[in-house]
Amino acid sequence: QVQLVESGGGLVQPGGSLRLSCAASGSIFSGNVMGWYRETPGKQRELVATITSTGLTTNYADSVKGRFTILRENAKNTVYLQMNSLKPEDTAVYYCNKQSCNYAPCNWGPGTQVTVSS
Repeated sequence: QVQLVESGGGLVQPGGSLRLSCAASGSIFSGNVMGWYRETPGKQRELVATITSTGLTTNYADSVKGRFTILRENAKNTVYLQMNSLKPEDTAVYYCNKQSCNYAPCNWGPGTQVTVSS
């Protein structure tokens, strides 16, 4: 049973922008700190952004700070990642999930591929 569906990835040139979306089930989304993660082959999955249940507090990895913005729309159980000034090193499969999945086993959605290349 798929409870997370990420979308919005694609191929973009360096300096470009993309907006990712993640529709989650209520059991995952409601009341939880949500995050966006990314994974590249041979590397551990990296938590790049988090947002509290109210949306009032966000945090970012240093590698994306100032370029990425995480948002959530509680009425739709959806979390977004606005990515600007994209760099080739942002190329990865992006996933959303609870922040707690950074240190606990979780089920994951299919992710969405982001490729930054000229």
